Amino acid sequence: MPAPAPTVLGPLRDAGPAALEERYAVSRRDIRAAGRVADGHGDLKRAASLRAMAAPGRQFLSFDGRDGGRSVEVVGELSTARRVAVLVPGAGIGLDAYGRLRRGALALQRELGEGGVVVAWLGYRSPATVSPASLTEGRAAEAAPGLRALVDGLSATLPGARFTLLCHSYGSVICARAASGTTADAIVLYGSPGTGARDVASLRTGARVWAGRSGGDWIGRVPHVRVRLPFVATVGFGTDPVADRFGAEVFDAGDGGHSDYLLPGSRSLTNLARIVSGRAPLEASHA
Repeated sequence: MPAPAPTVLGPLRDAGPAALEERYAVSRRDIRAAGRVADGHGDLKRAASLRAMAAPGRQFLSFDGRDGGRSVEVVGELSTARRVAVLVPGAGIGLDAYGRLRRGALALQRELGEGGVVVAWLGYRSPATVSPASLTEGRAAEAAPGLRALVDGLSATLPGARFTLLCHSYGSVICARAASGTTADAIVLYGSPGTGARDVASLRTGARVWAGRSGGDWIGRVPHVRVRLPFVATVGFGTDPVADRFGAEVFDAGDGGHSDYLLPGSRSLTNLARIVSGRAPLEASHA
């Protein structure tokens, strides 16, 4: 699907309300322009998704409808944020399925409450869930510099805020690539197939590293291997992040499925919000 080139926006250097609203307005115009192109090509699904994204009150720091689409959306009041969660989605998320990412961001922001902000980062070409690209680190390697730059820029603009990377599924591979030198206070790997790293020490990060997996998540049945295929690629992501030998702090993520971690009322959502807030997660009940 073709899309117009977006307005060129530099790094965010001012998180004041006026500067943010100006940036949101620019991105809204870019989204509407992409929507008109989608309408003109008869792509009704893409056009409907973009209309929702351009609705009044939506807050996008950036948007690019080309090459599958990229966007960074803020849920909450960034100018007064004290706790910022950056959602890094896994495979199968794009502009046409953006509502899934948005719903999770809304649920998490409500759980965080006042002073809590969620940044939904769709900053890469998310691979299809079942595809060769979802089994290798290529897309993650492309995405990691942009994620690191976003977090570093936000933390410089909001020096008093606490930042947490919430990395779901293939998103955990991206976070592992971005971990070294990140200014994030914590990195949370959940529903992860592995990260490509042998253990936490291999991430070379000063962030506190957490890992969790729900009891009903099919990703737990995926072999945690990493095999180099000559002249092709390295397939698989190695050590299970919830395994003792990986070295992460493991939290209770409840009994939901692979796509249920941010469901309202779930143990996983409660504990993710507690970690973002710098609080200890609730322990599993064995009653």
